[in-house]
Amino acid sequence: MKYLNKKFLIVLAALIGSIAFTGCKKSYLDINRDPNRVTDDNITPELIFPRAAHATGARQGGNPFFINDWMGYWSPSGSFALDQTSTTYNIDFNYGDGTWQAQYDALFDLHQVKVKALAKGDSVLAGASMILSARLFQDLVDVFGDVPYTQAFQSDQIPQPAYDKAVDIYASLQRSLDTAINFMKLTKRSTFNTVDIVNGGNQTKWIKFANTLKLRLLIRQSEVSGFNPSAEIAKIISNGGVLHAGETVSVNPGYANDNNKQSPFYANFGLTPTGADASPATRANAYFVQLLNSTADPRVNRYFKAPPAGGAITGTTFGANTGNADGNHSSPMGPGLAGSATQNQWIFTSFESMFLEAEAIARGWMPGNAQTAYENAVTESFVWLGVPNAVAAAANYMTNAPIANWTTNAGTTVASKVKFIAYQKYIALAGTDPIEAWSDLRRLNMIPNTGYLSVNPGRGSHGVPVRLLYPQSEYTTNGTNVKAVQPVDQFTTKIFWQP
Repeated sequence: MKYLNKKFLIVLAALIGSIAFTGCKKSYLDINRDPNRVTDDNITPELIFPRAAHATGARQGGNPFFINDWMGYWSPSGSFALDQTSTTYNIDFNYGDGTWQAQYDALFDLHQVKVKALAKGDSVLAGASMILSARLFQDLVDVFGDVPYTQAFQSDQIPQPAYDKAVDIYASLQRSLDTAINFMKLTKRSTFNTVDIVNGGNQTKWIKFANTLKLRLLIRQSEVSGFNPSAEIAKIISNGGVLHAGETVSVNPGYANDNNKQSPFYANFGLTPTGADASPATRANAYFVQLLNSTADPRVNRYFKAPPAGGAITGTTFGANTGNADGNHSSPMGPGLAGSATQNQWIFTSFESMFLEAEAIARGWMPGNAQTAYENAVTESFVWLGVPNAVAAAANYMTNAPIANWTTNAGTTVASKVKFIAYQKYIALAGTDPIEAWSDLRRLNMIPNTGYLSVNPGRGSHGVPVRLLYPQSEYTTNGTNVKAVQPVDQFTTKIFWQP
């Protein structure tokens, strides 16, 4: 089981080695100390945090990309052999291994930042780490269910950590975010503005991000019988509310158009430093292109661009064995998502937060006008993607596209309004947060048709899986504990918040 990140030690060792002789202290003469050796003394939280923040963004820059296929956003080009595992949804125990390992890698680094920052009295930096950790841990739970949490990252004492119940992790994340918010209200150190490559030392924005994550945890449990969010909602409101227009949380340590230095999403789905297609297998899904075109949604030209050979935006059919356009004649990612090698890497977008707030208002959880909150969220999606004349374009879309017109199609019940909001949220989330869209599908089944499903006959009557299976690496290195949460089936073993 990989609960500690060894790669960051190698990177930091090289960094520390390069700066070992830039300072001058009497202690460097101590023959019992090797200034070039990586130790707990010289791996400081200030050194770890930028890497951990970048890794958190990198999870959104490719987090896990196949869910974009499952949700009808993307589809492989016809230049490649059909992936029978993904297109039939008959996933195995190796399928989620990369997701599991990358998530725990980033979480270990963040855990180290928290521990080391608290040890030196830097509560603000610890709080930032805890907020990013909550983002990643919720995704981990929403993908796998019960996971190691309480005993994770204690490999010296507990090499095989037990699995915590998903519902308990959710409750713990709420408490952790409360603590992080309190930390963020304290006086920051002079180094925080430089170390914080996420929000540039803006503690108010960190608190709003934490509030948004708290709301996301609550919204996910909206269909749980007897669930009452009132106490947590009161905290969110009293602490300043959630992220709004222009307040996307993103990371940028200085991305550049060079090998291993590009912004993560662009590096994965844009162009290489030499101008080649970074992912010729990744193309628009014909289902999603048709959905956008049928409603005259101008975001289609921001999500995707013309095929390399030219012509109109063209998608492929997910699961089709023959007939799909090759990579040269189907559409890659567009400038709204893959704009440049130096672009900020989003960690949490402003419009996703605003859609969460709109749903909370529609449910009567938060004060406000649900229609206004919804329309603001859609508008922010247009603005965020860079649609020309975004505000006017969004207003035109919400007036003329029935699927977006609140007055005529949102309905009068809470359930109808919530599904209406969630469907537009699904459209807005293409490429940016597929786990959120997948979670909404499992929670609300808000997509009004099944056109997003794979057409591979091998999937039978199955819909999109409700979870991933635990990775084979867990059965190999932590078998007793992973087997304690068995049996697990990707089609029937629901996450605790699913109706």
